[in-house]
Amino acid sequence: MMDSSHTFGILVLMTPFYIGLLSSIVILSVPAFASNTSCNFLAIFNFGDSNTDTGADSATFSLVTPPNGETFFHMPAGRPSDGRLTIDFMAERFGLPYLSAYLDSLGTSFIHGANFAVSEATIRPSDKSRTGRGPSPFYLDVQVSQFQQFKSRSQLIRNGGEIYTNLLPEEKCFGQALYTFDIGQNDIALGLYNNQSLEEIKADIPDVINKLSKNIQAVYGLGGRSFWIHNTGPLGCFPYILTKFPVSNASDIDKAGCATPYNELSQYFNQKLKEAVVEMRKQLPLAAITYVDIYSIKYLLMSQPQDFGFQQPLVACCGFGGKYNFTNTARCGQTVVVDGKPTFIGSCANPSVRVNWDGSHLTEAANKFIVDQLVTGKFSDPPIPLQNACNRDESSA
Repeated sequence: MMDSSHTFGILVLMTPFYIGLLSSIVILSVPAFASNTSCNFLAIFNFGDSNTDTGADSATFSLVTPPNGETFFHMPAGRPSDGRLTIDFMAERFGLPYLSAYLDSLGTSFIHGANFAVSEATIRPSDKSRTGRGPSPFYLDVQVSQFQQFKSRSQLIRNGGEIYTNLLPEEKCFGQALYTFDIGQNDIALGLYNNQSLEEIKADIPDVINKLSKNIQAVYGLGGRSFWIHNTGPLGCFPYILTKFPVSNASDIDKAGCATPYNELSQYFNQKLKEAVVEMRKQLPLAAITYVDIYSIKYLLMSQPQDFGFQQPLVACCGFGGKYNFTNTARCGQTVVVDGKPTFIGSCANPSVRVNWDGSHLTEAANKFIVDQLVTGKFSDPPIPLQNACNRDESSA
């Protein structure tokens, strides 16, 4: 896989929904990773929500419209941003093409991986509405089930030859892939939208993390070995939260202007996620699992924007109305009536110096900043660069 040396082991393959059941036993060749190996990933398989959705929601529910995509793609490209997302910049780092959304049936190629992320996706299923449409039906269990089917069916179809040979991954890609997870923010936000108290939301978080862990274990059972797991960002720094759930006490707003109670929910989620990663390393001894502190990178950008050439980090670039240039009734890309005249809600003059794009997502410039930081390993546990994400942390094995 990533190294010429190999060890051999007996692995238990698990389905996504019956992790504890022994379904089959096979003998597999398992790479032994050196601590400084630079990984030759052939593919990326991503699971998540709108932070990494490269077109699933646009293809199935709500068409992404201008001005989304204007900075890089110069047209809507299925992404809720003016340009590239973190997953796009990560693919670039490995010299891989941008990931096609699994749910996008037009013009897609999966030869170097697939993106199962869908906007508004949660870890746990829920029929409770957050925005009127409700959370995505493609919650994490479903995304992992789709991956399970994709892995088996892609090989059957690929073996049929013709055009499919150039559209679907080789079998070896699944073992030499990076498996990325960026999901959880919507599980917390959904509690707020459904009037749960902060303590009630906090009490739910261990179960949410348990569901995430089981799905990571399921992907491991399907052959995944290199995992890159993002924690969740500072929820209290986003316009859609600050507008919908303003805090009443001035002491609950920090120096950056973020709402401390909501950031504390994110921090608790991240604490439990990190504990779960420690346990998974014991349970999945052949996996290289990297916990990535996206929260700290995003908060650094939102609290010290001037240090990195950014401005107004808590104000939406593409929006309309209010302190944060955001209202639920007048969103980016919509046309509203202002003083009796139809007004298109477009982007700000210079998205390249702005952090927040539309109230709940980041600009391309902010996404690039995040990836430039995370690839160094300074915000990872173990502290390894993205290029070395196939390396197991021997100290925790």
